Amino acid sequence: MIRIGDLQIHIIQESILHMDAGGAFGLVPRALFGRLMPPAADNTVAMPNHCLLVQTDGRNILIDVGVGDKMPEKARLALRHEQPRGTMHDALQRLGLAVSDIDLVINTHLHNDHCGGNTRYAADGAPVAVFPNAEYVVQRREYEDAMFPNERTRATYLPENYAPLVERGQMRLLEGDTVLAPGVTGVVTPGHTPGHMSVMLESGGEYGLFVCDLSSFAIHFERLGWMTAYDVEPLVTLESKRRWQAWAASTQALLFFAHDPQRPAGRFRFAEAGRGEVIAQEITYA
Repeated sequence: MIRIGDLQIHIIQESILHMDAGGAFGLVPRALFGRLMPPAADNTVAMPNHCLLVQTDGRNILIDVGVGDKMPEKARLALRHEQPRGTMHDALQRLGLAVSDIDLVINTHLHNDHCGGNTRYAADGAPVAVFPNAEYVVQRREYEDAMFPNERTRATYLPENYAPLVERGQMRLLEGDTVLAPGVTGVVTPGHTPGHMSVMLESGGEYGLFVCDLSSFAIHFERLGWMTAYDVEPLVTLESKRRWQAWAASTQALLFFAHDPQRPAGRFRFAEAGRGEVIAQEITYA
């Protein structure tokens, strides 16, 4: 467990996907990123799906939920999906919790690897909420984009993950930066998608940020020009990172990276000649 003031935070590794390095690093040449994160023989890199359980004010809050159990077998095999630490249910059980104990689910955005675990298929094949007593939240702009995807985005925007929750009144659509609980604020960090949201944590003069896909890896946060091929608005991503680099350096916030297999968490600083650097924080998974 990690503490940020009065906030209790647990890092959950929901699954690992093995993604093509070209997707993970976009225009960055392999000669550059390969020295820092060498790809496998099939040119893939491991991308864990990290989620946070935040406990504050007597509430259990999940930030992102991973891919869940609805992924077709063909996709699981293609992405070499694995769960070396078990499922989300297993992680919660290790923490003494059940899915019924979750009060709030924060979806940073609606790509399948972040919100597939929102719902499961009931016996009749209908998607129902995995967390029956939770309120779900996401940015309205993100939901609108997800409901009208284009040829580039439709493979990862799957309505069964979120549309039933909105239809049943269980998912609230946010209008910009929003305080969601004491010490927990959703902040819009556009670029990966226009409605992408990170989650700022603040308590007792200490700060944290679930960076999510503003920077999938710590190395993306260090280097403004490095980003994934999945970013819809890469130049917006660059400027969002510039802003949050300055914030992270000034607050010494603990940063949580959604997909980094080497540095799931760390603190950012400006080193020599203004070069960005993330100093890894030792963590233990739930």
